[in-house]
Amino acid sequence: MPSSFNKLFRSIAERGRFLLSPRLRAVVARRDRVARLTELCHALLAEQGEPSSAALAMEALTAYSILDEAGRTEFFDLLDRDFAPRSEAVIQAIDAYRASPGPRTLSALAQAVEAPRQELFRRINMAPGGTAALVELRGLILAQLDGKPGLRQVDADLAHLLRSWFNRGFITLQRIDWHTPAHILEKLIRYEAVHEINGWDDLRRRLAADRRCFAFFHPALPDEPLIFVEVALVKGLASTVQPLLDPASEIGDPDRADTAIFYSISDCQPGLRGISFGNFLIKQVAAELEGELRKLKTFATLSPVPGFRAWLEANLPRLTTLAGGMKLASWVEKNKGQTGRRAAPPADELRDSLQQLCACYLTRARRKDGRPVDAVARFHLRNGARLERVNWAADSSPRGLTQSAGIMVNYLYELDEVERNHEAYINEGKINVSRRVESLARALRWPADHAVEALQPADAGSPAR
Repeated sequence: MPSSFNKLFRSIAERGRFLLSPRLRAVVARRDRVARLTELCHALLAEQGEPSSAALAMEALTAYSILDEAGRTEFFDLLDRDFAPRSEAVIQAIDAYRASPGPRTLSALAQAVEAPRQELFRRINMAPGGTAALVELRGLILAQLDGKPGLRQVDADLAHLLRSWFNRGFITLQRIDWHTPAHILEKLIRYEAVHEINGWDDLRRRLAADRRCFAFFHPALPDEPLIFVEVALVKGLASTVQPLLDPASEIGDPDRADTAIFYSISDCQPGLRGISFGNFLIKQVAAELEGELRKLKTFATLSPVPGFRAWLEANLPRLTTLAGGMKLASWVEKNKGQTGRRAAPPADELRDSLQQLCACYLTRARRKDGRPVDAVARFHLRNGARLERVNWAADSSPRGLTQSAGIMVNYLYELDEVERNHEAYINEGKINVSRRVESLARALRWPADHAVEALQPADAGSPAR
C-alpha cells in the first residue's frame, strides 16, 4: 500500500503535469526513448518548481522503466558523459579558492566538483519507487564495470548517495516466520545465496521451532529485504551443514539449545553491493536471540570459504613444494575447473594439507589494501568475529565442493569482545584467530623463498556468507 508521502507526491506530480511549459510537454511526448529520458533528466535538473519537478521525476522514472537493455546501456554512457562535472568550472573554482581561500570560494569549489548526476539522482529518489529504481540501476552498472571502466565514476557517485540513504540508522530488523506475508517468503527462496531453498517444504523446516530467520529492511523498500540471516538452535558448535539443511531432520527443542549457528547470510540487493549497513548486524541478531533464549551461550557461524578452490588452482605450482604436495597438486590439477556435480571431493589423506592451506588462505593471503582475500572472512572479521575452526568435509554439496573442497569454517561471536575485535581489524588489520586455526597455518611448511604471504590470487568471494 502506498505511503502517505507517496500519495501526496503523486498528487503533486499530477497537478504539476498541467504546469509544465509547452517545451517540456514536447519533451514528455518524444518517441526516441533514450533521447526523451535524457532531455527529461536535463529538464528535471533545471526545474525549480516542486510540482513540476515531481511531474518530471515521475516521467523520468517511467521513461527509464521502458528502456530495453541496449537503451539502458546507452543511457548509462550518457550519465558518464553528459552529467559529469565540467572541467573548466572545476579549474576556475580551484583558481578562485587558491587566490582567496575562504568559506565562499570553498563552497563554490565543492559545488563545481560535484557531478550534476548526483543532484539528478537525489531528485529521482524523491519520486515513488525512485529509491528502488536507483538501487536496480546501480546493480546494472556494476554488472558492466569490467567492460566499461568509464562507468566507475557514475557508480562512485551513486554509491556515495546510497551510503547516506542506507546507513545503519534507517535499517530495521524483523523476524521472519511462517506467518510472514507470502511475498516476503517467496523472496527469501529467491534470494538465498548460500544454501538453496528447495521449495516451500524446505522453507517451512528452516522456519521451524529450532530455527530462526531475521531480515533487515529499509523504509524506502518495505517489501524488499536487504539481508537475511538464517540461524539453527543446536547444542555445541556445528561442524557440518548437511544436518542443518535436512528438511526431514527432527525438530529440536529451542529451550535446550546452547548454541546459535548462523548458517546462511544472504545479501538480497545487487545494487547495494559494497554499501555497509553497519558493522554489528550479527551482534544485533545475537542480542535478539539472547533476549529470547536465556540458555544460549555461544554465537557462531558455519560459513563457506568461497575463494579457496580458486586460490589453490591459482597457486598450483607451489603446492608441489609441500611435504606430500605431489598428491595434493595432482588432485588440484585433475579437478581444475570442475564445477557443480563434476567437482570431486578430496581424499581423506589430503585432509591435513588442505586444512592447513585453508587456514593460511584465510589468515595470510591479503589484498593490496591488507585485508583478507576472502570476502566472507572480511565480512565477519569486520563485524568483530574470531576465526575459530576449520571444518573438514563440512559441505558435501556440489557448490561446497566447487568453492572450497567441502571445507567450511566457524566464526565465533563473543558478544563482549565484538567491538574490540572490530577496532583491531579496522585500525590495525589484525585478524582475531583461535590458537587451533593459527596452529594449522603455522604447520604449513613452505620453502623460505615461497612465503605464503606472497600468494596473492585475484580477489575471489561472494556476498553470500
